[in-house]
Amino acid sequence: MSTETREGERDYVLGTHDEEIERLGLQHRVWRPHASAAWRRAGFDVGHTLLDVGCGPGYASLDLAEIVGREGRVVAVDRSRRFLDTLEARARVRGIENIETHERDLDEGRLPLVDADGAWVRWVFSFVRRPRELVTAIQAALRPGAQLALHEYVHYKTWRIAPLCREHEAFVQLVEESWRDSGGEPDIGMSLPRWLETQGFEIRHIAPIVEVVRPGDYAWRWPMAFIGSGLKRLVALGKLTRERGREMEEKILAACAEPHTCQVLPTVLEIVARRI
Repeated sequence: MSTETREGERDYVLGTHDEEIERLGLQHRVWRPHASAAWRRAGFDVGHTLLDVGCGPGYASLDLAEIVGREGRVVAVDRSRRFLDTLEARARVRGIENIETHERDLDEGRLPLVDADGAWVRWVFSFVRRPRELVTAIQAALRPGAQLALHEYVHYKTWRIAPLCREHEAFVQLVEESWRDSGGEPDIGMSLPRWLETQGFEIRHIAPIVEVVRPGDYAWRWPMAFIGSGLKRLVALGKLTRERGREMEEKILAACAEPHTCQVLPTVLEIVARRI
């Protein structure tokens, strides 16, 4: 499986390689029930124009395209051409024709001005360098009364293994450091409510999402997939030596294999807000 990005590709701190695309697919499947609930709260419906901000390989875009139907459209925006190529290929295979893609760097604060009926954002504000400007850009792309639904981390360090695994605690800390080194903020959810309310949105729903998973749960696969790919990425970024990465992975996997273990996942903040 390739771990290289295409020449000229604008990479992310977590990468855009094949393994990351597959991991993002698993992530979407695990989180689809929460995403669907947020979309229902936001009133996304047939005939709507929906903006998928930071769409990645487009797993959510494909689901949203089915919600809006042929009468609506999904405007999918991402800075990675590789991710957008993946979305376009999957849409062709499934015969979905109501998705349009735009290659835009969200750090530049520009979005297509589509007068959309709604927008979906998941784990995007936490990666961009100027998240407050992105709030303004989304506001400008929505019609008055449009709904914004978003999921962002509010306390990443709640991701823990019980019984406690110190190697995993160190891994989470390094992930946060690499995130911030790239200009992002893993706990961006702490700032979003205030930014939204001061930049033209009315918050209609706000609640934390906290999951506890155990071996045998389908959702267990999501953190386990990130441990492997995340450690490889930390090695590639120079945060860990290859030997130290292997040592940490062995100890974390051993902890996860212990009887009666569980994982508390990073706390996510769900917000549904109306564009005033």
